[in-house]
Amino acid sequence: MIRDTDPELAGILEKELERQRNTIELIASENFVPGEVLEAMGSVPTNKYAEGYPGKRYYGGNQHIDRIEQLAINRAKQLFGAEHANVQPLSGCPANLAVYLALLKPGDKILGMSLASGGHLSHGYKMSVSGKYYQGLSYDVDPETEMLDYDKILGQARQEKPEMIVCGASAYPRIINFKAFKEIADEVGAYCVADIAHIAGLVAAGLHPSPVPYCDAVTTTTHKTLRGPRSGLILCKQEHAKKIDKAVFPVLQGGPHEHTIAAKALCFKLAMQPDFKMYQAQVVKNAKAMADVFLDYGYRLVTGGTDNHLFLIDVAEKGLSGKQAQDALEQAGITVNKNMIPFDKRKPVDPSGIRIGTPAITTRGMKEENARHVAELMIRVLENIDNMEVIKKVASEVKELLSRYPLYPGLSY
Repeated sequence: MIRDTDPELAGILEKELERQRNTIELIASENFVPGEVLEAMGSVPTNKYAEGYPGKRYYGGNQHIDRIEQLAINRAKQLFGAEHANVQPLSGCPANLAVYLALLKPGDKILGMSLASGGHLSHGYKMSVSGKYYQGLSYDVDPETEMLDYDKILGQARQEKPEMIVCGASAYPRIINFKAFKEIADEVGAYCVADIAHIAGLVAAGLHPSPVPYCDAVTTTTHKTLRGPRSGLILCKQEHAKKIDKAVFPVLQGGPHEHTIAAKALCFKLAMQPDFKMYQAQVVKNAKAMADVFLDYGYRLVTGGTDNHLFLIDVAEKGLSGKQAQDALEQAGITVNKNMIPFDKRKPVDPSGIRIGTPAITTRGMKEENARHVAELMIRVLENIDNMEVIKKVASEVKELLSRYPLYPGLSY
């Protein structure tokens, strides 16, 4: 046990476990992995260097490691219907960067979704390496509907003539038309890359259209809706396989984390089971149920609702900032994240919105009735943000609710 060797560290781990057990987790990019995934993450491949790829390693003794990685590759291809898979990226940003390195030259133009509209730093944002080595251009959502306007994006692509168009988002609550993006990219001679880090689980379950048939490459993390370890994945057309594999190793990374790849192999197997599709369907139902409660109470939601696992609340309409809302909810045992909304007038460090996601509460077994209850608890906090008595009362109700949905029973450090 860790506590026998390092009581100080064990104490911190126990506190984090306690926090997770006693917190309603609504950060859209977070989830709780199955216990088997935790077990795989702590398995013996952590001891092995495996630079290279299956059958082409630079170190000896990789015969079993090759089988683990090939298993993960085969399952990823089967799960998403992809021609090629690289399971070595350490996370989503390295996966994106590897694709850029494979397909672009320094200074090429990347047209990606703006940060305020729901895009990600790694889609060409100026503060990211993707915006330092490449010319990052951005498209916005429609000011009225707050949804993607594909005709307007086409016009922008015709004008800018980017070498790559990136589609996908970290805070967009509606269905993305990947076929439309591919048609836009084809018209201007650009590569089309989809980042499905947030919706990978929905795509795998067939509850969101897949970009795999259309896009040159698809990147994702494995730890959000996919409910696997904290890591990344690249799927691509066979014609790009050699370039992308080379960009991951040796250009960008050294030895892959094969214990994490083992956990990914397990994650992909679990995602092919019938109950995974049921789980993903419940994630969406829970998000819609929560969103409806906020609408009923007069809150403004970006795009007016959600089609997926998340939604965005404009708390500035209620006289709050995103940070105020986040901090007050955390005091009540409810974790969300502050988030920019389209055309936000406030600064990113304290924006106008909060982002709500339902993957983690769904993993704990909650259904629509629970989701509506959680939304009502949140509203009590937001409407009594300076009233510590109300916040403490909500915190006690949160603990009572979570006691019925235990997390990692029996786990200790």
